[in-house]
Amino acid sequence: MKKYSQIYSLLLILFLLTSCQQKRIEGEKIIINSETNGVITSDGPPWISRNIIQDRKGNIWIASFTGVFRYDGNSFTNITSKAIPFRFFSILEDKKGNFWLGTIGSGAYYYDGKSFQNFSTKEGLLNNEVTSIYEDKKDNIWFGVSGGASSYDGKSFRNYIIDGNEMNEDQTGKTFPNRRPYEVNSIIEDKKGNFWFATRGNTFVYDGKIFSVFAHNDKPFKNVRSIMEDKKGNIWLGGPDGLWRYDSKVYTNFTQNFVGHIIEDRKGNIWTNSQRNNSQVWALLRYDGNSLSNKKPTVTEIKSGGNGLFGILETRDGNIWFGSMKGVYRYDGKTTTDFKSKDD
Repeated sequence: MKKYSQIYSLLLILFLLTSCQQKRIEGEKIIINSETNGVITSDGPPWISRNIIQDRKGNIWIASFTGVFRYDGNSFTNITSKAIPFRFFSILEDKKGNFWLGTIGSGAYYYDGKSFQNFSTKEGLLNNEVTSIYEDKKDNIWFGVSGGASSYDGKSFRNYIIDGNEMNEDQTGKTFPNRRPYEVNSIIEDKKGNFWFATRGNTFVYDGKIFSVFAHNDKPFKNVRSIMEDKKGNIWLGGPDGLWRYDSKVYTNFTQNFVGHIIEDRKGNIWTNSQRNNSQVWALLRYDGNSLSNKKPTVTEIKSGGNGLFGILETRDGNIWFGSMKGVYRYDGKTTTDFKSKDD
């Protein structure tokens, strides 16, 4: 009887393992066929919404801690709720119209509109916490992760590891299964072909051969949350040291309040989310583009957002969308609309 009990226990364990593997195997490439079109609702994400983009069809996509939501102008669809129950932090539509979704702890997912494919440390991704995603001029997909960055050319990964105050390419195939310090918050390629990496540690500039620490008066820019290049080629940085602009010669500091995200709109205005003076309250701010030559430009507060505001997007119709701790908002130039459930 004891023998049969042991066999039964073994079979039960094997069944459970197999069942888990069918849902998701850590690190393996898995095609998850979406059997439904997701959950359709009139409400947006109810919780932390980190990143917002607009696709080529005009739909709004939101990476949130309750899934990836798509808004078609009438309703929201949580496209991941029935397939991938993870927290999403970042999102990108590539030049071919496919989507890359970054999670906290489950790597990245490639979505072609029909199915999802997982990329994690098993395939060579440096770490499974994907905090930013970027596509460069050569169509490589870059993933900012905990501990560094990974570049994917469609076949394999090249990894770049942050070690204290340095960042270098690793050719040993090393990956980090656990969370590492110095996650990469933002990646851009500037007009000259240099790559900029905003990390929890130093900010790095990479010319394709050497990583250099970006500094002002020998003081490195640390814990930068967002990097943006404007239409004139100026580099903007936001973080705990405030909002900075670098024109390749001159450094200009516009505020010393903590700045999270930065965008430039079609009129040349700069939008940020920032903490108010000596408080934990965040606000969406617009810096008038015509006054940016002054050290004290005209700044308009659009909305305060409690203790956290996140990604900012200007849509093709001129509206401004931004994320928060409790979902997303849309500003049409006059009024701000939230998409929270009436029950929230």
